[in-house]
Amino acid sequence: MLFPVVFLEGFEHPAADRPFLWDLRRGREVVETQLGGVEDPARRALVREHVRRFDAHAGPLLGELRHGVIHGDANDHNVLVSLPPEDPCEPRRVVGLIDFGDVVRSWVVADPAIAAAYAMLGSVDPVGIVACLAQGSHDIHPLREAEVEALLPLATLRLCVSVVLSARNRRLRPDDAYVTISEAPAWEALGRLAACHPRLSRARVRDACGLDPLPVATRVIRWLETRGGEAGAVMEPDPRSARTLVFDLSVASPDPEEAPGVGAPAESWTAGLFGRMARDGAAVGVGRWNEARRWYTTDAYRVPTDEGGEWRTVHLGVDLFAPPGTPVRAPLDAVVHAVRDNDAAGDYGPTAILRHEVPEEGLVFFTLYGHLARASLAELTPGAPVARGQRIGRLGDAGENGGWAPHLHFQVVTDLLGHEGTFPGVARPSERSVWTSLCPDPDLLLRIPGLAPAPAPPETASLLAERSRTVGPSLSVSYRRPLHVVRGWMQRLYDVEGQPYLDGVNNVAHVGHAHPRVVEALRRQAAVLNTNTRYLHELLLEYARRLTATMPDPLRVCFFTCSGSEANELALRLARVHTGRRDVVVLDAAYHGNTTSLIGMSPYKFAGPGGSGRPPWVHVAALPDPYRGAHRGATGEAAAAYAEDVRARLRDASARGGAAAFFAETLPGCGGQIVPPRGYLARAFRHAREAGALCVADEVQVGFGRVGSHFWAFEAQDAVPDVVTLGKPMGNGHPLGAVVTTSEIAQSFANGMEYFNTFGGNPVSCAVGMAVLDVIEEEDLQARASRVGERLLAGLSELATRHPIVGDVRGAGLYLGVELVSDPETPTPAGRHAFWVVERMRDHGILLSTDGPDQNVVKNKPPMVFGDDDAERLVEVLDRVLQEDPARV
Repeated sequence: MLFPVVFLEGFEHPAADRPFLWDLRRGREVVETQLGGVEDPARRALVREHVRRFDAHAGPLLGELRHGVIHGDANDHNVLVSLPPEDPCEPRRVVGLIDFGDVVRSWVVADPAIAAAYAMLGSVDPVGIVACLAQGSHDIHPLREAEVEALLPLATLRLCVSVVLSARNRRLRPDDAYVTISEAPAWEALGRLAACHPRLSRARVRDACGLDPLPVATRVIRWLETRGGEAGAVMEPDPRSARTLVFDLSVASPDPEEAPGVGAPAESWTAGLFGRMARDGAAVGVGRWNEARRWYTTDAYRVPTDEGGEWRTVHLGVDLFAPPGTPVRAPLDAVVHAVRDNDAAGDYGPTAILRHEVPEEGLVFFTLYGHLARASLAELTPGAPVARGQRIGRLGDAGENGGWAPHLHFQVVTDLLGHEGTFPGVARPSERSVWTSLCPDPDLLLRIPGLAPAPAPPETASLLAERSRTVGPSLSVSYRRPLHVVRGWMQRLYDVEGQPYLDGVNNVAHVGHAHPRVVEALRRQAAVLNTNTRYLHELLLEYARRLTATMPDPLRVCFFTCSGSEANELALRLARVHTGRRDVVVLDAAYHGNTTSLIGMSPYKFAGPGGSGRPPWVHVAALPDPYRGAHRGATGEAAAAYAEDVRARLRDASARGGAAAFFAETLPGCGGQIVPPRGYLARAFRHAREAGALCVADEVQVGFGRVGSHFWAFEAQDAVPDVVTLGKPMGNGHPLGAVVTTSEIAQSFANGMEYFNTFGGNPVSCAVGMAVLDVIEEEDLQARASRVGERLLAGLSELATRHPIVGDVRGAGLYLGVELVSDPETPTPAGRHAFWVVERMRDHGILLSTDGPDQNVVKNKPPMVFGDDDAERLVEVLDRVLQEDPARV
């Protein structure tokens, strides 16, 4: 926010040179003279600490700061922004300023500092706010290095001035609320800033402005590059000469031995890692520096942010895996700086920190040794000298080293930032460049042959560019800031930096992403046989028995496919052959698949962008929408009226020889997560049968227990179809679909033309499908969907009472929709607002999507392992998002 500086640059006026209480050049003086008016001694001490920091970190720079006429009060009451754009995803722009009563000649950098002081109010990460503002200011009006370093101390000084003058003004004008309007959030910001180490804060601001985060660290790195080769071994055996195996411990690691499931016990991955080492003949396993991992799952690794939090995942050391008891040695002459048992779960366990001095260069740096044996602590005394090569401890086992596979975490640290006995071993990805400067590559000392830092993740822009060149452009990408997702686990997806996203939309991973039972079933059968159905195989028969056992009579015959689209295409063929007719009746806004025939019978597609309109053989019945449809309310009357519309369309089809089938998504998804009025489907099916048409229930989205009350959604409507189509969740991500029908219909299809699907019903797919059924049953996921879905529905419904933009909340089990409207009375769909809500939820780490003819329904259809805590978090975050300005209608 450097608009005032740019606007006033070069402006001069004699009146600007004036004594002014809010001039930051007088800030320290004002604080000293007015601090006595702050009654709370703890608050007075807080201000004094910030003044001390200002003197230490900004005082020496003040002579280098440029002077000029500044606005001096760019707070949120004085900054004018544009009117809300029609698209809420478009940002509001700064268009002007008011209140020039604080114009004064002062330090030029004071304008962005004052703006930063107010911008950080209410933020849980005030330094991050200042860094962001500094970056924007620097881009518009480049700051000098001294100005970059002084910006945060000056912003903090402005807050100090504000709170002491608020205390004074409250005494002088006790009835004027404006004089203390920012006092409470200013005190809160000062408290948060005090908890941030000033050198780290300065490094973050420098880095945001493209400067070297820590110049002293750069000097240490240069020395290590030149002299690090003289270091001794850090372990026996010496990783420089012993056989080593470099592990891929990244988020995307495909090796289950190197990347066990989230929360896996130390024993499981100890066995995997050391088993790999044994097979490779390696004496030492190596984990890389600057590698984003997904192991760090305890609350200790989560950093609160204004958008929920960021996990520290970027590894700042090198891991050396070796058996417990392996000797650990000092690579350089040193002094023992600290020893401590960091005994919290997932921490370092017994830890030693050595201090190294390079007098001729005026340098000091540290090395950290984590996960030692507890007995090692007794061998070291702070302040004691340590010689190069001297043993300083031994490796501990999982029972004493913080719960990890036995290894040494070795880390170089250029500034301990006031830490004693410990130091962060992983960093936030957003601060990677700062922390890898603080903690440079340990291999500058280790010099392990063939070891390189973990490769940097590809830039999102480059992935998008390549995708646009090599993949059809009609294949869309979710979110304006696309996610680079590399791993899934149960109800979470992980991006390339190891950041977790609560998955509220991918119902394909029905029993959870990478569920171990499903993965193992696939692995075991794929290692034995995978072929087509022209051979006899028990798995095909067993899966058909298992699947049809979940269906009501007379649905007892299966055809297996690879997708829901194939299943619906086959259902269309079955209906046409069985009835000798061609036409179909479908619901408005329906989507049944991506083949040419199915696009032709999917109004969601043929009536949408790029569509060719309704083919003559398709007849569209009204969407049974109790909220915005022609017949409102979930009543018997509405059910009968909507079913009557199906009968009318069947009559239309009779003019062309009659309908072969009535296709219905049991709970219309693309229609907006619609729950038809109870009794609708049974009535509509009765009308279809009376007209000689087959009844096809498309359960691709909602089957397999998702609705909670029943295994199949059509059961909740007291309806029994002639044909059921299945897909998506059936294989938990494996391409698997099916058609289940009656013996009579299956026999009529056997007319001499063979039906064959190369991959449908193969042994691997059947093994996967049975594993999905096993997990649903053994983990009682249908009951879970009912319980969690009821809780989620209640929470979302409560939001509707407080947020006018929420027009309707509906659904069954874990298949829910929140319909947003810009006018609750009309109700006018708010599609752009729904898109914005989904984007903001993504910013907070929760993945949702939109649906409905107007794309104004926020849909929630998560993996069935979605839990009570997940539901609570979703409602809580959505509540916060709906309180933001763009959601106020």
